[in-house]
Amino acid sequence: MPDLTKQQVEERLKYFIEPHLGKDLISTQQVTAVTISDKAVTINICFGFPAQGFAATLKAALQEHLAELLAGRELMVDLQYKITAHTVQQGIKPLAQIKNIIAVASGKGGVGKSTTAVNLALALQAEGANVGILDADIYGPNQPQMLGTQQKPDSKDGKTLEPVISHGLQSMSIGYLVPADNAMIWRGPMVTTALQQLLHETAWHALDYLVIDLPPGTGDIQLTMSQKIPVSGAVIVTTPQDVALADARKGLAMFRKVKVSVLGIIENMSFHHCPKCGYEQYIFGKDGGAHFADEFAIDLLGQLPLDIRIREQADSGTPTVVVEPESEISLIYRSIARKVAAKLALQAKDYSHAFPTIVIEND
Repeated sequence: MPDLTKQQVEERLKYFIEPHLGKDLISTQQVTAVTISDKAVTINICFGFPAQGFAATLKAALQEHLAELLAGRELMVDLQYKITAHTVQQGIKPLAQIKNIIAVASGKGGVGKSTTAVNLALALQAEGANVGILDADIYGPNQPQMLGTQQKPDSKDGKTLEPVISHGLQSMSIGYLVPADNAMIWRGPMVTTALQQLLHETAWHALDYLVIDLPPGTGDIQLTMSQKIPVSGAVIVTTPQDVALADARKGLAMFRKVKVSVLGIIENMSFHHCPKCGYEQYIFGKDGGAHFADEFAIDLLGQLPLDIRIREQADSGTPTVVVEPESEISLIYRSIARKVAAKLALQAKDYSHAFPTIVIEND
């Protein structure tokens, strides 16, 4: 059996592009160790994002990529992940119990943003992260129905609310605190105050990611979130339709103005696949999200079909990722979740928690 060195393996890995990061494993420092024996090559990899559903696919891809070097040796891949906190807007202090906040936004209503947000949160959880979701739509909260619970949150200390747990996901919504048929006739300042209270006065439990489901548009809620809430990154949801994309441009422009990193765009309702004949119909246009991503140099994170099951399952309180975890649609959500977390993992880390708070007092 020919000799093989660690340097040879690492040199070859420089040409393996990891699909979620869009970069190679060596320059992104994902490989922590390479061990070689006469019988096996062991590669230890530590991602900065959860990827439980990708281990087998990664090993198969590396097996093919390294086939010539292996020369009969078995390939062993030890995949781990470590999720860290990443930087937020300048001048805003990160929250102690939340490593990363991901905002899910749309410029236009009716594009399936809330359904996408809850499935994204559940997909991140399915990949191995500790996840919560905050329903920031004060006027029209949908997450309680989508999560299948109207439970009133408890308070252990009389000061903070415990997050409502559904499908393993920590959640908070104004919908848990007011009757479902109650109209929230509040002015902007009251709404933004309510949002901050829901975030800061919930006793979140050691979250890797908090997904914030924003209302559509670029109004008071969005400005408050971008100026006062520590956001690590944002995701924009659109359909391929020109009208939706025009509003998505406004959302992208808002995030860029307030220095919030846009991790990518999700194209929802990309096509309808007829379950009887197999014909694919592009009801809202074709590849609008891809053209948008190219135009503004951001990532197209994934394309989801227009499928009645997604709507029915969300309406019934059992979102697709929960009720059909191995379905093609759920696998798309999980791929999107890994890409979102991977793009975030490439950003600068936040080290503020590592430094003590300095207090100066006069004697």
